[in-house]
Amino acid sequence: MSASPLKFEIIARCSTTKARVSKLHLPHYTADTPMFMAVGTQGTMKGITPHQLEEVGCHVILGNTYHLGHRPGPDLLNKVGGLHNFMKWKRGLLTDSGGFQMVSLLKLAEITEEEHSIKLQNSIGADIMMQLDDVISTTTTGQRVEEAMHRSIRWLDRCIKAHSRPQEQNLFAIIQGGLDPRLRKICVEEMVKRDTPGYAIGGLSGGESKDDFWRVVTLCTDLLPEFKPRYCMGVGYAEDLVVCSALGVDMYDCGKRNHWSILERLTRSTSVSN
Repeated sequence: MSASPLKFEIIARCSTTKARVSKLHLPHYTADTPMFMAVGTQGTMKGITPHQLEEVGCHVILGNTYHLGHRPGPDLLNKVGGLHNFMKWKRGLLTDSGGFQMVSLLKLAEITEEEHSIKLQNSIGADIMMQLDDVISTTTTGQRVEEAMHRSIRWLDRCIKAHSRPQEQNLFAIIQGGLDPRLRKICVEEMVKRDTPGYAIGGLSGGESKDDFWRVVTLCTDLLPEFKPRYCMGVGYAEDLVVCSALGVDMYDCGKRNHWSILERLTRSTSVSN
């Protein structure tokens, strides 16, 4: 890929673990990592204003492409100049691809080789966009796991080709492969060849044991480029934030946890680290 509008600056490293403190320079804001991203599914967090999010130390909000594509929709987002203007948020934005809905809304989903996620994410205008990946439950075994991994690689190529704003938005690849180390290694190798601005570890925190979860995380962080941000998707338990940060992860999100308490803890820990 061509040069991206992202700079990842490592400030300090732990002497005994893979943890690091970094600055993630994005088009709209410079975020401190490790970082928990508050989830505002449809462009807002219920009961919390953008100003209150700033006060609690939120640097990046995550929006859901699937839901934003339905409401307010791409036409309105294009008209107002993107989600930043729509929600009056001056800091960072990340949009997921909608791939998770293939699991949560599986009965309504049709898995094909077609890809429309990037066009929607270009309309939303987030600082970071996620590739569309084929998401399956971590408890799935057999051929379906390898199929999803290879499809995710193919879809990354389609996403790169469809990305119309590479000088303004950053497209992250997502590592899939279930709990199979061989498949995870293959996926990392292929995704790294595409040289995206950052990488996410996907398909975890879905019912697997903690040992299996953490084993996959440390395998991926060992193989992913050191000087690019690493994002562990869907992770919000305090225990996992601490362990995964020690394993070299920089970014997290989870719509199921208490955003206020997580943000406050990470804000305090980042202040101490700096």
